[in-house]
Amino acid sequence: MEVLRSSSTLIIVLVCFAGVIYQAKAYSSVYCTNPASRCYGKTVKCPYECPTSYSEDPKAKICYIDCDSPICKAHCKQRKPNCNSPGSACYDPRFIGGDGIVFYFHGKSNEQFSLVSDKNLQINGRFIGHRPAGRARDYTWIQALGVLLNSQSFSVEATKVATWNNQIDHLRFTHNGNDVVLEEGYLSTWYSPEKDIKVERIASKNSVIVSLKDVAEIMINVVPVTKEDDRIHNYQVPENDCFAHLEAQFKFFALSPKVEGVLGRTYRPDFENPAKPGVAMPVIGGEEKYRTTSLLSADCATCDLFSKEISESAKETSAIVDYGTLDCTRRSSGGYGIVCKK
Repeated sequence: MEVLRSSSTLIIVLVCFAGVIYQAKAYSSVYCTNPASRCYGKTVKCPYECPTSYSEDPKAKICYIDCDSPICKAHCKQRKPNCNSPGSACYDPRFIGGDGIVFYFHGKSNEQFSLVSDKNLQINGRFIGHRPAGRARDYTWIQALGVLLNSQSFSVEATKVATWNNQIDHLRFTHNGNDVVLEEGYLSTWYSPEKDIKVERIASKNSVIVSLKDVAEIMINVVPVTKEDDRIHNYQVPENDCFAHLEAQFKFFALSPKVEGVLGRTYRPDFENPAKPGVAMPVIGGEEKYRTTSLLSADCATCDLFSKEISESAKETSAIVDYGTLDCTRRSSGGYGIVCKK
């Protein structure tokens, strides 16, 4: 009888402990404490349709609270890139800028280009592709992203494969030149030593969120060029490469007014998009301005803001704050200017 009572007590303790872990990962409301946000001083609650920011089901929608939203309301969303929303970079490559305008930047196969260049952040993209006979330019896709965050480097890339298999993970990560091991499985997580870079799987394979604390959030999928894509666009994809590439959606928390890069410049307050309205595929040039010598370098013609910041201490911060998926694994918000509540 005593043994049974002890076992029951142990089970109750384990259940309670599991509940604490679950609560630490999720929030159902957020009190916005950052004075720079539009919802400062307000408590925003999750809707009935998605009551928390956490779900064991990778296909379920979760609660999303943005303290800089004009209406200060939460909404439900899936934790995967939305290729039809601002900040996205998908397909061959099609971007949607911070201003909401669609444009194409083709770059060149096997070269790297600056996507975002700011005072403490550099994000480059490596383009892959090929040029069929008779074509005037390369067909290209973004195969890898390289991130320079202050003095750190991080990369995520789609591994090359001839035939696509959904049951195989096609993601590879590095941090400061070392391979990062991220176990397969939904919500498997890796942190940098300083906890300012977080990688979390949002599916068992091929989908992650990369969080750069107080700076940016990047939702990433790895996808192939399918036979249907090839048929529609006449890419003439070779037999030995399905051009596995990244679909990405960026969310920035503190860009400066002088931010540069193919995508970054569209977030500038004074940016005037050269894309012509009404054109089916508005293509933006500027390869020479944004080309970098490697995935993890900041030596493009318009990368001087990041390069200068590395050599000097930061003297100012932006008042432009945007909040993405929050990490409530600690008692506070981890520096995001909010308080998570159950």
